[in-house]
Amino acid sequence: MNKLELWPLILSQLQSKLAIAVSSAQRAVESATDEETVPEHKYDTLALEASYLAHGQAMRVQECEQEIQIMNNLVLPNEPQTVGLGCLVSLLDLDDHRHWFLLSPCAGGLKVAAYGHVVVLVTFESPLGQALKSKRVSDEVSYIIGETEYSYEIETIS
Repeated sequence: MNKLELWPLILSQLQSKLAIAVSSAQRAVESATDEETVPEHKYDTLALEASYLAHGQAMRVQECEQEIQIMNNLVLPNEPQTVGLGCLVSLLDLDDHRHWFLLSPCAGGLKVAAYGHVVVLVTFESPLGQALKSKRVSDEVSYIIGETEYSYEIETIS
């Protein structure tokens, strides 16, 4: 899998996420400023709640914009020897099933379908990202989430 061909798909997903956030923010602002949300008595908090929602949605829009900017500025490494930011990593689990991950500075958990596979963006703040940091091909990686331990072998780094 070629991460340069994967990049436009990731940016497209982030743009879609931004469009949804913008739409949600607009609806929240409309709701907060609607005549029907004007308080009828001192215990009517609908307008206040709607304004909190509008603020939260506006913050979400900013976060989406920042993610797009960060990803646009990310320098992808050529032929890396160890796992670092911008690396596309394939891992084999104990049953020899291949899993694809892209080490990203943001948007952790975002899933992108490409070439019949699912690539998951992982940040170094995540348990898997911490386990992968600075590892090499053929290294074993394991981490625990809750009471479940996950183990992989690094198959490729690109």
